[in-house]
Amino acid sequence: MSAEAQPEVIVRPVRDVDAEALGRVHAQCWHETYDHLISKAALEKVSPRRMAELWTHWASQGPDFTMRAALVDGEIVGFAGSGPARDKDAPALRELYFIYLLDAWHSTGIGQKLFDATVEKDAPLYLWVAEDNPRAHRFYARNGFTLDGATHTEPFLGETLTEVRFTR
Repeated sequence: MSAEAQPEVIVRPVRDVDAEALGRVHAQCWHETYDHLISKAALEKVSPRRMAELWTHWASQGPDFTMRAALVDGEIVGFAGSGPARDKDAPALRELYFIYLLDAWHSTGIGQKLFDATVEKDAPLYLWVAEDNPRAHRFYARNGFTLDGATHTEPFLGETLTEVRFTR
């Protein structure tokens, strides 16, 4: 009887040298996540190089920010970031800015590991997520979040995206 080899999963802080890989993964995640919400023409504007430029900035924001990468067998497959609340009417002092995982790694537990490494357990927190993203809504509900009734329309790649707010 042979056991199937389990991939090595590591969640660690984002490093400056990760920018290129994070750019590739970020661009792919946006294509996978938003292809039913944003036009193909808008998504074609998303380039790994442009996303890598953003990560060069995000990776070094300081101690109030938590940026984590999930790696499988040494390759980045997802990332998450949290930090100080950005909204004037914020329902909590901390915000989960984003969590993305390549589709191929959904339902493997890696997203949960990434989430747990990025936010303090049971700490008050809020986040914005696309209104039409039921998979993400279920993930956040499992982690103690509820919709608080707030919505906004966010400019996104030259179009608009309606987001809803979850709080914990």
